[in-house]
Amino acid sequence: MSDQHPAAAFRESVEGANVELAYAGPKTFLKGEMRDVGDVSDVDAATFGVPYDGAVSNRPGARYGPQAIRRASGWWAYLSDYKGGLTNMQTGKQVNFDDLTVADCGDAPIFPMDSETTAESIAAHMATVASQTFPVMLGGDHYCTFPALRGFAEGAEHDDVGFVQIDAHTDTTSESPVFGTDFHGSSTALIADSEYTDYEHVSQVGIRGYESPEFFEFAEETGLNLYTMRDVEDQGITSVVADAVAAAAEGTDAVYVSFDIDAVDPSVAPGTGTPVPGGLTPHQALKTMEVLGETDDVGAVDMMEVAPRYDSDEGTQRLASYLLVTLLERKFAE
Repeated sequence: MSDQHPAAAFRESVEGANVELAYAGPKTFLKGEMRDVGDVSDVDAATFGVPYDGAVSNRPGARYGPQAIRRASGWWAYLSDYKGGLTNMQTGKQVNFDDLTVADCGDAPIFPMDSETTAESIAAHMATVASQTFPVMLGGDHYCTFPALRGFAEGAEHDDVGFVQIDAHTDTTSESPVFGTDFHGSSTALIADSEYTDYEHVSQVGIRGYESPEFFEFAEETGLNLYTMRDVEDQGITSVVADAVAAAAEGTDAVYVSFDIDAVDPSVAPGTGTPVPGGLTPHQALKTMEVLGETDDVGAVDMMEVAPRYDSDEGTQRLASYLLVTLLERKFAE
């Protein structure tokens, strides 16, 4: 008599029984193994979520971003398993996601009424991951990037960190009479004023809409590397992103990349808190991540401001997960 139980016998005897459908199984990023945050030294990358949107100035909902991105990412793990590897039809390169090991560390503890303790939680979890492997943070509103960059610098033992921000907004408000000094519109100001970087090592791509009357003078005075959507249209996205990374990387130990999903035009990514027309196309966004993933200087990435409640078709989180997968593919899965 066989020692196998019926379920095991079925899985062995029926072809396809061990292929996990995209919408089945654990809702981890890329269907990766759930790990304790202190046990990820043997994987290519480790994700953790920050379901916090207590620092937004417009529409809330980014607290639901991490789980939405995780659910959407299951498609690539399923497809690679189902087809036994994949060909990227954009690049023509062979990719097998089985060769990409990604762990999911769950969510950092969040304290909705206490932004200071929440920031400490984010920094501690980012530092723990960054000390072991490549960190991927799933946001959450953009304020969370400030403590995350601090945690990245401390965990990876970097004295100087460059910062590449893909975004519709500059987030350089140092103080607001309404929102104070710590909200999602102040994250870049806090980062640039930290001990780990300055505006000369901050690059922003995709900026559009409206800013303060003297903003271009501010960018010139501080050394901010500013690439507006007009620059993207005039120079091409590949050239702009390459220049942005080079500027952020010069004289630094590593580059932290933050992708605010509102960088993409809201006609294709409406699920965000502060949409601005005239943004990146999906092709430009994906090309951005290709360039970033092929750059050795990039040491961490986050995906911020995904607010799925504003997108009934779920396209925003699908694109967000696709962007992260593209960067990881280019970095690890060739």
